[in-house]
Order: sequence, then C-alpha cells, then structure tokens
Amino acid sequence: MLVRKLGLSQAKQLRLICVAATGTNNVDLKAAHELGITVTNVAGYATPSVVQHVFSMMLALTTRLTDYSQAVTDGAWQQSSQFCLLNLPIQELAGKNLGIIGYGELGHAVADVAKAFGMRILIAQRAGGDSQAGRVTLEKLLPQVDVLSLHCPLANNTKNLIGERELALMKKGAFLINTARGGIVDEAALASALRLGNIGGAGVDVLTQEPPVKSNPLLESDIPNLIVTPHIAWASRESRQRLVDELVANIKAYLQGEVRNLVI
Repeated sequence: MLVRKLGLSQAKQLRLICVAATGTNNVDLKAAHELGITVTNVAGYATPSVVQHVFSMMLALTTRLTDYSQAVTDGAWQQSSQFCLLNLPIQELAGKNLGIIGYGELGHAVADVAKAFGMRILIAQRAGGDSQAGRVTLEKLLPQVDVLSLHCPLANNTKNLIGERELALMKKGAFLINTARGGIVDEAALASALRLGNIGGAGVDVLTQEPPVKSNPLLESDIPNLIVTPHIAWASRESRQRLVDELVANIKAYLQGEVRNLVI
C-alpha cells in the first residue's frame, strides 16, 4: 500500500483522502478508519475508455493487427505472390465465447459491446463468493471461453487468480485481456503459457509493479502474440476530465459537511 498506517498517523491534520481512481488498494483503509480519516473514490468515470481499450486489444489480437502491420513494414506484402498477405490466421469475434471475471459496471459494459459483435457471454462466479444464478465457476468457465476479460478488483481472494493451473484450463487459441490489476494474473505463468502456445495471445494494460522493473517476465522480447500497454485503458481525455470533475465534487461536498463516493 502506498498510503500506510505510519504515514497516516503522522499526518495529524489529515481528514480526507480523495482517491483519484475506483480501486483503493493503495490506501490502508483499516488504518484510515481507526484514525477517523474519510476516504472517497471515483467510480464509473473511465467506463467508455476502458471498454474501448478492451476491444482495441481484442480486435488487434484476433486480426493479428500489429503482426500484419510489421509484416508490411518489413516488406513481406511487397514480396507476396498474390494481392493480399495471408500468413497469419485471422479470427472473427462473432460466435465466440467471452468470459468475464468481475461483473460490475465495467463487466456489464464490456458484455454489452460484446453482444453487438455477436459474442456469447459467460460470467464467472465471484471469487470466494456464494453461488449466483446465471454464473459459472471459474473451473467450468475457463475451458469454454475464446476470450477472457478481467474486471475484478485486486484483493486477497483475487491475487494470482489466473495462474498456471487456470491458464492450462483455457483453450490453446484463447485470448486473455487484463485491464484490471496486474496482481490478478501470475505474470511468469502467463509468459510461459504464451511461449508454449498454451493460449493464443494476451492483451495486458496493467502489471504487478508500475512503473515496471526490467525483470518483469511480460517485458521479455521473445513472447509471441502479446500486447502490453502502459496502464492507459482508463486514460482518454474525456475520462480524465470526468475524474477531475468528480474529485472536485467530492472535495466540495466534504467541505459542506456531506460525503460523496464514500469508501470508509
């Protein structure tokens, strides 16, 4: 946690922490509660931006967009014996199964767009939660999905939720999209699964440590069909403006004796 109990206890006049995000795993919430510090967050501000990024990755992977673009740059199309270059498989999203882990606002929004592409939706049971109608266990979901998209928070019950065992349950051609939190996926296991061809590809916008260290297993140059972006799924200009507007509203409300978007 970036905001720990020791630091909070030294800030004698601190009464409000406005987290400029939805996730609050960077704040020691227990310590804040004990010290009487109010914590607020901002929810829903980045939904259109994140959904757009999810499908940017999904489409790039299924069409091998970066590979074909690089092939043109390398001169492969110019040397083709026919009008097009077809040396990599292209897939459609229509008719594919999309598995969603984390069916809150983001999960729902991704599902809505997926339906427009003609995808079938499978929703995972909440990790460690009670059985819910219309949802399936992770063990039953993983072998069925063609694309798996993560939208759950990072918590004790979701850390390394997708590891070697879970990746082995997926189809060899399946894709993994993670725009949630880096610690939800075992990065070494994902790198290994991609190298071995145990899954078809992955799009990752988040890493366990950010900014990442050079030794991060997903930053090696020999991993096939992997797209890594620098935690920008949330970061459209429109999204950032909504975030700032909500932060201002949270602060104004607190100063007026009210609390918006209360975490604790």
